[in-house]
Amino acid sequence: MGNGTPVGNTIRRLRFERGGMTQQALADASGVTRQTVIALEAGRYAPSLELAFRIAHALGARIEDVFQWKGDA
Repeated sequence: MGNGTPVGNTIRRLRFERGGMTQQALADASGVTRQTVIALEAGRYAPSLELAFRIAHALGARIEDVFQWKGDA
């Protein structure tokens, strides 16, 4: 996880489990740029709730299987 956000994610692992989905394919399916996917995977920022749902849907996963809160409870 990067230094920017207390939200962790499994985007990269899930992309590979989905037959090697590229960052660009995920970006296209989620309506964002590839640079956004790169930044999310690196943990540089937390997505909006809407974007989190769009990414989870594009990956065929539940939102809680894609994003995890790593901050203080």
